[in-house]
Amino acid sequence: MFDKAKMIAQAFRLKKAVEAEMVEIEENGIVIKVSGDQKIKYLSINGVENKALVDTINKILKKSQEVAAKKMKDMGGLEGLF
Repeated sequence: MFDKAKMIAQAFRLKKAVEAEMVEIEENGIVIKVSGDQKIKYLSINGVENKALVDTINKILKKSQEVAAKKMKDMGGLEGLF
């Protein structure tokens, strides 16, 4: 039981560390910042921040991830690869 709790704690720390990572690109007047967990945190076009666009993009990314996860589960997940 202790090993399982240790693994859960380690997974939680890893998740937090990944979420804290941030990458940024600035090109053609567009600035985008994305966290390590693939969420757009900031987007501006010609210096104007656009939170509505950020929210919309994050919603579709989440939906896409859910579809991909379901497809992987339906196909047997990663179990067949190992």
